[in-house]
Amino acid sequence: MNADVPWPADTSEAWARVLTMQTKLHRWATGDPARRFDDVFNLVYDPAFLAAAWNRVAGNKGGRTAGVDGIAPRSVTPDRVSGMLADLRESVKNGEFVPERVRQKSIPKGNGKVRSLGIPTMTDRIVQASLKLGDC
Repeated sequence: MNADVPWPADTSEAWARVLTMQTKLHRWATGDPARRFDDVFNLVYDPAFLAAAWNRVAGNKGGRTAGVDGIAPRSVTPDRVSGMLADLRESVKNGEFVPERVRQKSIPKGNGKVRSLGIPTMTDRIVQASLKLGDC
């Protein structure tokens, strides 16, 4: 995959490009079950995958919750998204991305017990979502 592909124009283009790649990977895997996919890391920092991952992270229920970085995805203004994703892409692509520690939160359960919840930072969530999109 070309590492210098352009950023998608909008969310629908991002999802279309992700679906196209997922379809190709599925077709290749089912066509040759012995095939090894040893070069899919570049999908994690593909602009379409990052844009689709951002869309998923910002739109889910946890989008209002900040990790240890103090940044809730929904608090990021639209004018900052493209720069933030470009910086994240370079960090992942260059091997400089290091996940942060998670924020621990205790959630009371109905039976009186407590469930421990780990809340990743916004950038960690985006990278995780991008990884998940590439894991067809």
